[in-house]
Amino acid sequence: MVRKTFLFAAIAATFSALTHSVLADEASDVLTLSDKNFDQEVLDQDLMLVEFFAPWCGHCKALAPEYEIAATTLKDKEIKIAKVDCTENQDLCQKYDVRGYPTLKVFRNGETSDYKGARKADGIVSYMQKQASPPVTQLDATNFGDFSTSDRVVIVGFAKDEASKEALTAVANKLRDDYLFGIVTDEALAKEQNVSEFPALVVYKQFDEGRNDLAGEFKAEEIEEFIKTNSVPILDAIDASNFQSYAESGLPLAYIFHDDLEVAKKLIEMATPLAQKYKGKINFVHIDANKFGSHASNLGLKEQWPAFAIQHLDSGAKFPLEQTKDVSFENLEPFLDDYVHGKIKATIKSAEPPVDNKGPVKVVVADEFKDIVLDKSKDVFVEVYAPWCGHCKRLEPIWTQLGEAVAAQDDSIVIAKLDGTENDIPEEAGFDVAGFPTLKFFKAGTNEMIDYDGDRSVEDLTDFISKHSSKNTKIVIAPEAAEEEKIQEKEPVATHDEL
Repeated sequence: MVRKTFLFAAIAATFSALTHSVLADEASDVLTLSDKNFDQEVLDQDLMLVEFFAPWCGHCKALAPEYEIAATTLKDKEIKIAKVDCTENQDLCQKYDVRGYPTLKVFRNGETSDYKGARKADGIVSYMQKQASPPVTQLDATNFGDFSTSDRVVIVGFAKDEASKEALTAVANKLRDDYLFGIVTDEALAKEQNVSEFPALVVYKQFDEGRNDLAGEFKAEEIEEFIKTNSVPILDAIDASNFQSYAESGLPLAYIFHDDLEVAKKLIEMATPLAQKYKGKINFVHIDANKFGSHASNLGLKEQWPAFAIQHLDSGAKFPLEQTKDVSFENLEPFLDDYVHGKIKATIKSAEPPVDNKGPVKVVVADEFKDIVLDKSKDVFVEVYAPWCGHCKRLEPIWTQLGEAVAAQDDSIVIAKLDGTENDIPEEAGFDVAGFPTLKFFKAGTNEMIDYDGDRSVEDLTDFISKHSSKNTKIVIAPEAAEEEKIQEKEPVATHDEL
């Protein structure tokens, strides 16, 4: 789950950071809160959305106009939206565990939960409407029409027996943040909606064919899979507003990059039959390279258009089409066929190995991870770092001291480092990176992996090695080196937020 959360946040940030907006100067329907009126305005409300922000925050500025539009729309539905300036209400923001900006929270009679929707106006409106609705709405002839068109995707079950109702309710409770659910028990209304037998499920949507039908016995897992498969367009543009819906589908994502509208039309026309063929196995999107071209590097592509690649959003694995080949039906069809049959290996990003790698700290690149880190003849203690990370900068001289001491005392132990911004973590490594620095110890003989989460002092690091190394080697640090470390710890280091 940590890996998924990290990947989703990183990829979504690519889109979000490249989406620009301006602040509105008009009268606001967003309620301004402070520590003086927060409890009075919020805690007795059945439902309210609150944004905790900082005026200098770029993402907050991008959200502001969307938030205003959503507030105006939701005002008519009697759903309130509010904001808190954390630079002026620090204690209040600390009370609600605000760790970054913007943070959005849903309040229900004083109870809070994290907002999990999109940060576009229509996404905010959609999410809050779902929060205001019961898990499953009872439908009849008077409300069916409005309900079935009330959101981009609406789920309606046609059922009378209790088992089917329970199955639908179970799925609705699980997916209520993402979809509106309704139920019809009236056979006459069902026939008007071209549903001939009970139970049945219909996904009403405002794109593609307009609806998808599932008939037969209700099984929660089948219902959930059917909804996720049919709730995204066959081939749509992707940006920050809809990325989350693709992430939640659980399917690989195939990107078609383009930088010209006329070219995009031809690519979409060409790829639509393939998207239909692999519906339920791969989601297809097209992406504007003029806005989001930098995302290509995350997929193993150069900024050369058009381009095509598939990405697994859960693991980050990527499968780019060779850029020496045209993005054409003739090239994509066999590529996709090989992909679904497991004939294509994921592309691993790797830096070039150093010409000289004889220093006290071994430099590891993705292509040599197996040879160095998974060498069963040695214990290997590896750091995954980022050059911009302040914590990594502080650890660097300590890690070098450790490497020098280990190299002088036991050649069966390797101290190593890998630049996590230039290298993917290979699948055989058995771990993912959720932040920098990440420290892992691999034992000789078995490659058993042990996480290091202690203090990053040379004393604690050497104690860790003594405890876990195959030979239980006691690494000794020269007194002058330990004293130098203490001096360095006092020196300020320019920092960057950790991932």
